[in-house]
Amino acid sequence: MGDILVGTCSWTDRALVGSGWYPVGRRDAEGRLRHYAERFPVVEVDASYYALPAERNSRLWVERTPDGFVFDVKAFSLLTGHPARPSVMPQGLPPDAGDPGVLDQVWAHFAAGIAPLRHAGRLGGVLFQFPPWFRPGARAERFLEQTARRTRGWPLAVEFRHPAWWREERAEATRALLARYGMAAVAVDMNPALPSSIPPVTPVTSPRLSVVRFHGRSTAWGTGSKEDRFRYAYDDGELGAWVPRLHALAERVDRVHVLFNNCCGDAAVRAAETMTRLLGQPVPAAAPPH
Repeated sequence: MGDILVGTCSWTDRALVGSGWYPVGRRDAEGRLRHYAERFPVVEVDASYYALPAERNSRLWVERTPDGFVFDVKAFSLLTGHPARPSVMPQGLPPDAGDPGVLDQVWAHFAAGIAPLRHAGRLGGVLFQFPPWFRPGARAERFLEQTARRTRGWPLAVEFRHPAWWREERAEATRALLARYGMAAVAVDMNPALPSSIPPVTPVTSPRLSVVRFHGRSTAWGTGSKEDRFRYAYDDGELGAWVPRLHALAERVDRVHVLFNNCCGDAAVRAAETMTRLLGQPVPAAAPPH
């Protein structure tokens, strides 16, 4: 049976910081991470999607967390076909993913930024979250092959946002494609009634890792503001229904990462605490009232 690690998709989200979940005296950058890492064994670094990660930050993250704590790092936007702001590009490079020279330098900066995590054994996985316009087809398959070549030796997880990847008639081909490159498939929990909803499948495509991301079940997914999209509080019944599925995944892989992305206020950390309890794992004592 593999390990099941439960955490959230950010520890620095503004809504979480403002919610009071962090106790007085632990609301600076170091205190927040130390407090979070005392309660959960894994976290997703969301900021690396918006700007390339810095080696200094990665070293500090290693220093401020206990042995065994791991970081899942979201790939920089340009590396998954999303646009990037010119202001976050290194050395004044244009945000042009079609320029091989630019792409080479961006990849180099990203690899250097996460190197301290890799060398310390603290990189849980790199999440490649592809956009809704990334559809199944030859072009997408070439992109995945190129990504696999660039990241050889890294633990990778792939989340598709176009539902066709996991529809019944396509699912086995998608599973085989990711398995070919050793990329872990990301399963998602979201509102199943939306046209853009990803089917609730839990494919295993890597013996090392499986990832489940809980986005919340808001009806505003894809249309509302960030708060509208992620404003959702899971109840025990909704989370409990996942427990046997998570155990089934853990029987087939070394590690399962369960990450809550309903980052509105403290909803994600509360859901993560509940899931930890439902899995029969110890839940650290709550912080003193703020």
